[in-house]
Amino acid sequence: MTRHRRPSPPKAHWLLLSAILAVVAGLLALDAVVTGADGGEDTSPPGPATTVPAQVRGGGAVIDPRPASPATARARDHTIALTFDDGPDPVWTPRILDALDRNGAKATFFVTGARAAQYPDLVREILARGHEIGNHTATHTDLSTASGFRADLEIRTTDLVLAGTAGVIPALVRPPYSSTPDGLDDRDWAAAQRLGADGKLVVLSDVDSQDWRRPGADAIIANATPAGNNGAVVLMHDGGGDRAQTVEALDRLIPELRSHGWTFGTVSESVGLSGTQAAAPVRARVGGWLLVFAVGAAEFTAGALFVLTVVATVLALLRTVLLGVTTSLHARRRRPREAPDQPVTVIIPAYNEREGIEWAVRSALAAGPRVQVIVVDDGSTDGTDALVERIARRRPNVRLIRQANAGKAAALNTGLAAAHTELVVLMDGDTVLEPGSVPALVRNFADPAVAAVSGNAKVGNRGRLLGRWQHIEYVCGFNLDRRLYDVLECMPTVPGAVGAFRRSAVLRVGGVPTDTLAEDTDLTMALERGGWRVVYEEEARALTEAPATLAELWTQRYRWCYGTLQSVWKHRHAVAERGSAGRLGRRGLPYLLLFQVLLPIVAPLVDVAAVFGLFTGDRWLVLGAWLAFLTLQAIPAVVAFRLDREPLRPLLALPLQQFVYRQLMYLVVLQSLSTALAGARLPWHKLPRRGLLKP
Repeated sequence: MTRHRRPSPPKAHWLLLSAILAVVAGLLALDAVVTGADGGEDTSPPGPATTVPAQVRGGGAVIDPRPASPATARARDHTIALTFDDGPDPVWTPRILDALDRNGAKATFFVTGARAAQYPDLVREILARGHEIGNHTATHTDLSTASGFRADLEIRTTDLVLAGTAGVIPALVRPPYSSTPDGLDDRDWAAAQRLGADGKLVVLSDVDSQDWRRPGADAIIANATPAGNNGAVVLMHDGGGDRAQTVEALDRLIPELRSHGWTFGTVSESVGLSGTQAAAPVRARVGGWLLVFAVGAAEFTAGALFVLTVVATVLALLRTVLLGVTTSLHARRRRPREAPDQPVTVIIPAYNEREGIEWAVRSALAAGPRVQVIVVDDGSTDGTDALVERIARRRPNVRLIRQANAGKAAALNTGLAAAHTELVVLMDGDTVLEPGSVPALVRNFADPAVAAVSGNAKVGNRGRLLGRWQHIEYVCGFNLDRRLYDVLECMPTVPGAVGAFRRSAVLRVGGVPTDTLAEDTDLTMALERGGWRVVYEEEARALTEAPATLAELWTQRYRWCYGTLQSVWKHRHAVAERGSAGRLGRRGLPYLLLFQVLLPIVAPLVDVAAVFGLFTGDRWLVLGAWLAFLTLQAIPAVVAFRLDREPLRPLLALPLQQFVYRQLMYLVVLQSLSTALAGARLPWHKLPRRGLLKP
């Protein structure tokens, strides 16, 4: 049996949740780096070249830039080394490889680490077809302007990727935005010397085809044809955009030049080098494989989050439409105007409710002379029972029942057993009924099929920001959803704060359940599975004391959510049942799971993607989506406040609510679900009362 316990913070998996979000953020960052690594046109002006050796500026395109003895090498006469930058590309690299195969030519591909990690199969295919691989940095970074650390990271990361994808570490490096040797300036030379210190050879170009401009195949052929008989390293591209003109040019350039006695080969073959692709050690291969795996995971995560974002947006839109339609229908419904002339018993379970119990009892008595109030003191230790006893001495229609602490559900069952009326109102000891609420509840029992009526619970202590946030949630979430449930005849919960019941119906389903933490939800579902109707009465208003701190809010919502999951699982067979049970199972439970479980589970990940997107090139798209999401929330919020005749001023706190309160509610759902899946059972956590509803 559930008993009250002193509140203690639930054992939340903060580290696990934080780690998941951190990993997702890291993968998104990695994906942004990879997908944004195509580079662009170099716009930095050339600088002075006072430190560049003359033999380098006037030498060949292949440079050994070791500080002690810089040297260069040229392609042999009538020899062309075709080189392709910025790949591999899933569309154009295979087509260029096919063009080279058709024409019997070999080439050197300078790949970026990011693209190689995205398309490892293409790297292996390049080597398998007999071509050569070179390093073009990881993210197409200008090495002449990068710091030494950044430049080293760019080269080593690409080496690691190539070790993992192809098992080789290339010695050839082509710096992005490089040109011919005579275009080197001091910054370029400093960057080249750093590469030479690591044993790298720098490969520039003798001839630039300028295919990146897409000037047409004829112009590419003209630009790529060397002047005279000197050998040349020719710069072309297989990545960075549409390379159809490059493919067309290759099919014409190679046969034409070959007919004039030119031969084609890789950079190494053209200049007579060997050992430019060393076998990678095992450690490098394993590290490279892990890096490639991370890039794949990042790409998958980004794609999955895109799908989840679409799903979340569709769900939000669907909920807005459903609420709009059902709220309109609910507003047009006719309710009984006259309450049955029947006595009513108000049952108040109380455990350490001294701060608010007097006002709860007084509000119940104000409903009329035919109202009997039963307060079941569940082993209070703060004098609650003595306070109620003094009230009972003055008011004969107030009765106090004491029992040993056994939990709220047991206290309610005690009250039900002691009541002598068919209609009972169940309310919490921290709740104050507004005038007219009891008659509004009772009038719905004119329909003999109705077993329970949900009242309109509102936050009473809304003076502070946390209270206003909860006020918004009650009006826009709980009560607006109850209108939908009422129209669809699938109400999952009559709130414990205020609700009326047909006593015989409750006893017929076994009384208030004691085996879940959400006894109100459990009881409501049991009644519907018993063939009864449950409706919502928006005129039955009651003010309840909401948690005053985030810790108290977490404790309360953790119990609510966990208890709801328990109840859903307990009544899962309603999906296959008929009548009111089937409406609950096939309408209420799916809606509850979609919008109270699934959406909160994916929302934190979507939020991470949205926040990260603000710092990428899609920031305006993300910002627009965010504003659209707020609009989808603001519209039903305004409607809900108008229907409840509430002033709109508290809605000014709605935007800020998205960044703090909503995140906390998401974590509550995640923690509750993980606790439920682990098979753990939670104790009842009694919140401290502050008497914030005193007039």
